[in-house]
Amino acid sequence: MQTLTTTDALAAFCARAMNAPYVTVDTEFLRERTYFAQLCLVQLALPGTDDADAVLVDPLAEGLSLEPLWELMRAPGVVKVFHAARQDLEIFHVDGGVVPKPLFDTQVAAMVCGFGDQVGYETLVRKIARAPLDKSSRFTDWSRRPLSDAQKTYALADVTHLRQIYEHLAKQLERTGRTAWLEEELASLTDASSYVVDPAEAWKRLKIRTNSGKTLAIAQELAAFRERYAQEKNVPRSRVIKDDALMELASTKPRTLNDLGKSRLLLREGRKGDIADGLIAAVQRGLDMPADKHPKAVEGRDRSNLNSALADLLRVLLKAKAEEAGVAAKLIASSSDLDDIACGDHDGLWATGWRREVFGEDALRLLRGEVALSAEGERVRIVSV
Repeated sequence: MQTLTTTDALAAFCARAMNAPYVTVDTEFLRERTYFAQLCLVQLALPGTDDADAVLVDPLAEGLSLEPLWELMRAPGVVKVFHAARQDLEIFHVDGGVVPKPLFDTQVAAMVCGFGDQVGYETLVRKIARAPLDKSSRFTDWSRRPLSDAQKTYALADVTHLRQIYEHLAKQLERTGRTAWLEEELASLTDASSYVVDPAEAWKRLKIRTNSGKTLAIAQELAAFRERYAQEKNVPRSRVIKDDALMELASTKPRTLNDLGKSRLLLREGRKGDIADGLIAAVQRGLDMPADKHPKAVEGRDRSNLNSALADLLRVLLKAKAEEAGVAAKLIASSSDLDDIACGDHDGLWATGWRREVFGEDALRLLRGEVALSAEGERVRIVSV
């Protein structure tokens, strides 16, 4: 097992990778004690059937620059293959300012190919590579050095088996004419804006149970302060202030350190120093915010006119169409999507893209009463009426 610990060694491998049709990629990281994930290991493999062209890259090695890796991730002629790529892509965007393109995510591809919803890597290794996978090192501390042989073997397996999985899924997509389906699904993953957290929008992740403009304004300012502080100090949001304590302060509106000290839920670190000062200042900004600038509570869709029977029929139709097409039902529509349709939103789900081809036309016909569903054992088929 080859571990790259110098920039020259990494550059040499990446130069060879530039001539390959694809490279499989995975990472190991920690983020329990930080805001941003700490990249601890990068695994790379070139096409092949053994470990000869599979390497581990140690980003913690003294003096190692990852710039050759970032150049490889930008290379338009090399497909970058990941499994469940979102967290890896976030790290690459934060650390290297790059979102790998062109991208192939085997988890998404497997859903398009009918392997079920959010299928795990271990399942694909078993079903496609026909190999066992040792997961004993899954919950290891990847920041500690030296890495054991067991850790290295575990990490390398995440990219060596991925080669066979990628080639199998890519061929199946080409054979079924669904490569464009995958590209459509991956568009959001390769959008750099997906990995940028705007502190001003952080309040929208809170569970808010009030419509009070003043309380919402304070919650917005508190959440923005927490996000900025956590980013600047690289600490988890919960180390600054937890959600329940944040909403408590939005309600009690403390103006002084003495007021802040009366909070039942605030951590000790939040009662003094920079955090305490920041919290009080955020509360004051919320109190000073003009009423016409107050944020509005994020309201859920009005489903008072939900046709429950129609929603149930749509679920049956979705199951039938997903089985017929050999694609994960969740990729076509969620349960919430179906409820929206049953409330009268007949355009959003299948206005564009491959979903219209698979689900949309028959769903519209069902809504218009032009077709019905007939059960035959466990199978469901569409019949004319």
